[in-house]
Amino acid sequence: MTELRDLARACLEADGGLPLLTDDGLLRARLQTGETREVRAADGTLVAAAAVTVREDGAATSGLVHPDHRGRGHGRELLGWAVERAGGVPLTVTCENVSPAAERLYARFGLERFFAEQVMRHPLGSVPKVAAPEGVTLVPVADASLADLFAAYVGSFGDRPGFPDPTEEQWLEELDEDDEWRRDVSAVALDDRGEPVGFVNVLGSWIDQVGVVPAWRGRGLGAHLVVRALRALDAHPGGAWLTVNLDNPAGDLYASLGFERYGVRGRWR
Repeated sequence: MTELRDLARACLEADGGLPLLTDDGLLRARLQTGETREVRAADGTLVAAAAVTVREDGAATSGLVHPDHRGRGHGRELLGWAVERAGGVPLTVTCENVSPAAERLYARFGLERFFAEQVMRHPLGSVPKVAAPEGVTLVPVADASLADLFAAYVGSFGDRPGFPDPTEEQWLEELDEDDEWRRDVSAVALDDRGEPVGFVNVLGSWIDQVGVVPAWRGRGLGAHLVVRALRALDAHPGGAWLTVNLDNPAGDLYASLGFERYGVRGRWR
């Protein structure tokens, strides 16, 4: 695992991307599940690795190539191996630290990107002030009604294509099972009638979800929710993180609040 962690760290330093890639759990899921393959230098150093999982309805693969060993065909070899192992079923490529070379490689194999997120980091220490819109009260999730939190989630995202439409029990159970859910930092925004109009959920140092119901968009509530979370995370040594779809204009909002772009993660098939 140490070798894989060092390989992932080198790739993140070169490309940016999802910093959680160096965590053992994600490394196991991406590079130690199913069939695996390694490429080593003459001195035995691990310079590239990949894994592929094949099922009847499709296959999934991930791979990494050390920045110092790119341009030597390792990525092409590993992706070709994954395509071969897939045996004709649809193949999905998961990449948590996209580089321009990786994009070109996937295109040469006829793969098209269907999902991409910008990873963004806020260094903290200098958080802008954004006042709450008039008529809004923020209540920490630790003190709020969980029914209001769920209502804010549905009201914020229910009109989007592909909304998963979970039950309240399912959605809250998934949050509750996450040991890093910061109920003290996460918050629900209520209007002057006590109706939920927005929310922010924070997991560890990650701003996981920010939502505002349609009637309250454009009033600065989303920015206020984010800034409130940033101020609560101010002492976190690694900064605060979030991801946002590349085609989501909220990325510009986050940049205006001091977030720095830190690479891209994506999926191809």
